[in-house]
Amino acid sequence: MKIKKIYLLLLLIPLISFTVHKYYLSLTQIKYKSEAKSVQIITNVFMDDIEEALNQKYFIDLQISTKKELENNDVYFEKYLKENLFFKIDNVPREFTYLGKEYEDDLIYFYLEIENVESVNDIEITNKILINHFPKQQNLVKSKVGKKNKSFLLTKEKFITTLKH
Repeated sequence: MKIKKIYLLLLLIPLISFTVHKYYLSLTQIKYKSEAKSVQIITNVFMDDIEEALNQKYFIDLQISTKKELENNDVYFEKYLKENLFFKIDNVPREFTYLGKEYEDDLIYFYLEIENVESVNDIEITNKILINHFPKQQNLVKSKVGKKNKSFLLTKEKFITTLKH
């Protein structure tokens, strides 16, 4: 009997050590287009994470990417992004326009734009996306102005950064 327990334990230890660990990550890409005088932003998040967060926050049932998906879900996505994502360009607060979303595999891509931007020296970003719902959430920010690329990883403890170009 004791040998069976040892074999069982030896079998379970490797299985337990290889269990899937859930990670929480979003990516926000910021690109200044001088010819369009706009800052173009793409934020992507895992579909199940944003769905869980919005369902809890707004007491809804999004059912993203199903036949029962809410028809007006863009209202909730835009509202959530405007409550959790903020930009300052050259120390001036700037509001973005929500252009829409796109589903790809298990990700949602949100397309945003800040118009009438003559030039960019620095971009301050506050990114609290999913941080209140998932304590281990990390939000990677990447920016490109001209030929300069910058990136920074934001967390619950540090959710604001300034990217100088």
